[in-house]
Amino acid sequence: MIQVDDRFALPEEELTFATSRSGGPGGQNVNKLETRVTVRFDLASPSLDDARRARIRERLATRVSRAGVLSVTSQRHRTQAANREAAVARLVELLREAFAEQAPRRATRPSRAARARRLRAKSLRSRRKRDRAAPSPDD
Repeated sequence: MIQVDDRFALPEEELTFATSRSGGPGGQNVNKLETRVTVRFDLASPSLDDARRARIRERLATRVSRAGVLSVTSQRHRTQAANREAAVARLVELLREAFAEQAPRRATRPSRAARARRLRAKSLRSRRKRDRAAPSPDD
């Protein structure tokens, strides 16, 4: 079991791993060995409740396929084992961030000084552009 947070642990048997050749520099190591590791987690897993599943789909939408599989890839290290550990660590980190409660946003207003600074900057920019323009034929 991989502990994600204090209330959720991810069973290792629900993860699938795929390897492929890494890109980038590395010479023969890159050309011959499959060191890139992709870890996949199916969101149809019985270990997830509906609330967590919905939260993952919402917050990690770019990483979830149409089939409902969450994918994380690592190719940073030169060995498959190190990339496997890095991919699992990144998956756990992403799940932690997805499950974390976000504080509700409180609306704020700009201060009077901030509004004055903004208007002053606008007038300076306007004056600078006006001075930069070609003189009109009337002048």
